[in-house]
Amino acid sequence: MHHKVVIIGSGPAGLTAALYAARANLEPLVIRGLQPGGLIATTSEVENYPGFPEGIGGFELAEAMEKQAARFGTQYLDSMVTKVDVDQRPFVIHTDGGQTVTADAIIVSTGASPRKLGVPGEAELANRGVSYCATCDGFFFRGKKVVVVGGGNSALDEGLFLTRYVDELVIVHRRDTLRADPVLQERAFNNPKVRFIWNSTVVAINGKDKVESVTLRNLKTGEMSELPTDGVFPYIGHVPNTELFRGILELDEGGYIVTDGRTRTNIPGIFAAGDVTDHIYRQAVTAAGDGCRAAMEATWYLAEQEHARAKATATASA
Repeated sequence: MHHKVVIIGSGPAGLTAALYAARANLEPLVIRGLQPGGLIATTSEVENYPGFPEGIGGFELAEAMEKQAARFGTQYLDSMVTKVDVDQRPFVIHTDGGQTVTADAIIVSTGASPRKLGVPGEAELANRGVSYCATCDGFFFRGKKVVVVGGGNSALDEGLFLTRYVDELVIVHRRDTLRADPVLQERAFNNPKVRFIWNSTVVAINGKDKVESVTLRNLKTGEMSELPTDGVFPYIGHVPNTELFRGILELDEGGYIVTDGRTRTNIPGIFAAGDVTDHIYRQAVTAAGDGCRAAMEATWYLAEQEHARAKATATASA
């Protein structure tokens, strides 16, 4: 199975890249991975994406972007990429479904995954009270008490979504001020279901078959305390999904793919876009912009390659 352009990842960056590549008649293939639509599809409501004055659900936004790209000829493959061979042209992509796909150009838009707390009990109680997706699991905490860890936009946005279901929401933050946008802070401070525990971190998640409590450490006093809770939602940042490309593409110290400012990586023909390259802005709209640029760069790259081949053929026959 050969495609001129293969896009790995299906968030706003990947789907925008697919739209632009498809409109350039490149018939791209999007390998969607474990999370079709990317992290944005797990967000309850997106209020800062241009064109939606009343906001739009993250899943609905991703679905609309996917349909728009499909309209112009984008194809989709529901698999995980397990290996990319860049030592031959075209590139060879292997998936966990046993498929082998070749590509003249690759756009990497694998995004980032939620950062884990890395504390005892977190892995053991995953899906038994520990969750990283309020939209996915909020319903299961109806009438209960939950803890959200973090102080940024994701923590408050997803925490406020949880207040639709829970009786009490406790936001644990390692500082005494929040990093979230002022409008989200105002909503959280004015919500009677929300309370804050400042200058503290979760050092353990406790429970046998389900989450029963968290152990907290006050970072100023060192005091330890136990807080009963039915669930824990960590929102403390993200880790780029680049392990697949370690040793292949140039990565920075945080694991993000390094580009030249034009989405081009250290390997000609491979481009990167979205949160897999961005540890500063990490917004759906900036990711979409990256996807547009990557598709345009891929289009120009393929045109240059085609021109070079035609020129070489003409020279050889002369």
